[in-house]
Amino acid sequence: MPPTATAPSTAANVAETAGALAGQTLTVGVEEEFLLLDPVTWRNAPVADDARACLPEPAREQTRVEFRRSMMEMVTPVCTSLSELRRRLTANRAVAALAAQSAGARLVAVAATPVAEPDLTVEDTPRFRAIARHYGPIAHDPALCGCHVHVGVPDREVAVQVCNHLRPWLPVVQALTANSPFHAGADTCHASWRSIQLDRWPSLGPAPFLTSVAHYDRTVAELVGSGVMLDDSMVLWWVRPSRRYPTVEIRVGDVCPTAGDTVLVAGLVRGLVATVLDDVAAGRPAVSPPEHLLRAAHWNAAHQGLGGTLMDLHGRRAVPAWDLVDLLADVTGPALRRHGDDGVVAKELARLREEGTGADRQRGAGDLPGAMRLLADLTTH
Repeated sequence: MPPTATAPSTAANVAETAGALAGQTLTVGVEEEFLLLDPVTWRNAPVADDARACLPEPAREQTRVEFRRSMMEMVTPVCTSLSELRRRLTANRAVAALAAQSAGARLVAVAATPVAEPDLTVEDTPRFRAIARHYGPIAHDPALCGCHVHVGVPDREVAVQVCNHLRPWLPVVQALTANSPFHAGADTCHASWRSIQLDRWPSLGPAPFLTSVAHYDRTVAELVGSGVMLDDSMVLWWVRPSRRYPTVEIRVGDVCPTAGDTVLVAGLVRGLVATVLDDVAAGRPAVSPPEHLLRAAHWNAAHQGLGGTLMDLHGRRAVPAWDLVDLLADVTGPALRRHGDDGVVAKELARLREEGTGADRQRGAGDLPGAMRLLADLTTH
């Protein structure tokens, strides 16, 4: 359970706490979801139970049971450096790929079911069964895989304010991670079909602007009461104070093709959290774009990736996507340097600019089987 405040918070003590956190090395951890695919047909393979059973004992602590039997999730421990995070991600991917192979499948870092999922049953847990009953056919859409980055912000009041400040930047993170152009065996003309498909879920999408923990809890209670959320575990906004950990959790990204891509996203996200902590500490208000524009920015990021324009929600204008990525790198620069992440982020950004997003790389493979073979190989690189 998340920590609870022992006394009412004020703007002054929220600012003081944010300032203290901003001067620290923020922790970072990542959850990555992968698809298990048949290596011949590239259809989803419902062998997650078998694959998890093939994991060596230490690695089982780094896996979680996911919603669908064709999905495998691996999580890193809490890390303090990007070099440590890279080691953990690489090790997780390598051991999971071997386990998948033992179960007759390929582990593939792709964010949406590319061909088809013959078995649409959910994993047999009480929570997953309840979700399937409540949401009906939506819960039986083909499997999707995300990348969730956790950054240490142990104070919930501060975490709510951090989420407010992050909202205008999340379409950029979404575009950087776009890695799901295919669905039902064809190009969808979207860079992140995962994002488009998730629009069917009523409790996903941009987080609302919330003024305090009390406002957060009241909003969640109202949504549960309305029937939109089954319970408070269904807070699945693109950014949220984590229910399980003392962190802010950024959930907007597709799973990334390589560990290096994930390191880039985690570094930028940690730098962004550290940057907005400075804003909270200084009492600078968060930019709050209108709901219609925020949703439009996310749709466009999912549609174009980095191949067109993105909406600058601070200036309320469309700009070339890479201009906004460069602006994000500039804005987070001091925090990146403070954490020693600037060199890694600059190197990975240069590689991304040359190679393109995961969606670009898939489309460049020539056809869908070639794209899946490429991604399966990249998953462990």
